[in-house]
Parts: sequence; C-alpha cells; structure tokens
Amino acid sequence: MRLRQVALVARDLDPVVEDLCAVLGVEVAFHDPAVGAFGLRNAVMPIGDTFLEVVSPVQPGTTAGRYMERRKGDAGYMVILQCDDLEADRKRAAQLGVRVVWSIELDDISGTHLHPKDTGGAILSLDAARPPASWRWAGPDWEKKVRTEVTQGIAGVEIQSSDPLGLARRWSRIIDRPVRESGGASEILLDDGVIRFVPETDGRGEGVSTLLLKASDRDRLLAAAKARGRIHASEIVIGGTRIVVHP
Repeated sequence: MRLRQVALVARDLDPVVEDLCAVLGVEVAFHDPAVGAFGLRNAVMPIGDTFLEVVSPVQPGTTAGRYMERRKGDAGYMVILQCDDLEADRKRAAQLGVRVVWSIELDDISGTHLHPKDTGGAILSLDAARPPASWRWAGPDWEKKVRTEVTQGIAGVEIQSSDPLGLARRWSRIIDRPVRESGGASEILLDDGVIRFVPETDGRGEGVSTLLLKASDRDRLLAAAKARGRIHASEIVIGGTRIVVHP
C-alpha cells in the first residue's frame, strides 16, 4: 500500500495551481471532466509517479465547499492510497462499519472513497490501478508532463487533530498498518511514504495540514516560494497547506 495522490481544495483553482507549478517545478497533466459530477473542477500534477491534485467548487452546496467552510479556507482534502489487495481492504473497512461515499470499477482502475465522518481527518480513497504503474486520474499522457528538476515525489502527509493518536489508531484499523510514535507524532508507514498525525494548533480543525515532499533542488524550491510570496512565518504555505521539503 502506497501514497499515490493527495488532493487540496481551493476556493480559486487557478492561482493555487500556478503557485504549485512555479514553486514545485511541476506541470499540469490533466483536468478531469468527471469531477464535474461532484460540482468541481480540478487540475492534476505529477510529481515523479505520485500526484498532487487541486479541486475547486463551481457550484454551491458541494461537499468540498462545506469542507472549506469547516477548515476556514483552502486546505488539504483527500488522501488516495494505492492498494495491493483492494477487495480485502474494502471488506475490512466494511466490517469496521466505514461507509462508502463513492465507488467505481473501470478496466484500468478501481476506487472507493470512504466517508470522512467514519475515517476522520480527510476523505480516504482506496484505489487499485491496472497495471500498477498506471494512473487514470492523471490523464492518458501524464508521463510526458513529469518534471523532477525541483521535486521528485510526495513523501507523506500530516493530518492534524485534537486527538492525533486516536485518529491514527482509527486509520490503522482501516488500512491494517501499525501506528508508531516518532518525533512527537503518531505515524503510519506505507510502502514508500508516511501518514503522520499531529496536534491541531492553528484553530482550523481536523484535516490534512502538511504535504511532505522529496526535493531534488531544495534551494530552488525555497527561492521560488519566496519570490511568489508563499513563505509565511518561515513556512511554505500554498492552498492553505504547509509544504515541508526534504533534500
């Protein structure tokens, strides 16, 4: 099981996407028309073979819009895990009483969005791609848009909560991965990434608060963030989400 995609939600899509592309050195690979069914538009950017998505409501009364109201603005929104045995993962979630809000079966991918009230923290999606290296959600030609001069991939996410250990234990039961304590946080290790659960300190409620990235040129990334005015209190913040880079 690996972390394959993270989604942010923004009131105004284009400026957030422009900031992400400029700071992270990535390009948009796809605008998925299918998200219109949820009252959204989006942009998906590959970072290596992982993906960063931004969604934005285009009509009132959307789940994403209500989430932004709760989080007091743009924020981290969804975590998509690629599973080795999706049917077993779906069965385990169902046995735990976790509701499904959306599910799909296609020739090259299957996916299940779990109810955020049951998972806590974020919308958690369990997906399986066929073949595993493919990723329909990024469009048919995403490999041509991969740029790794500045960033190489998504290393993890942090989810903030008033009860980070309790939330970590809930996710641990759902995805069948153990919780460990590290650096004052509870975390779940994936095959090539990590989900960290940290205390909520900014008054914005429970949710994805930080994106952890693997950087190939940290200095260039920091310079771009500074040039675009995206450094606040010594932190990079884009789309209401902190970005932490590792050399």
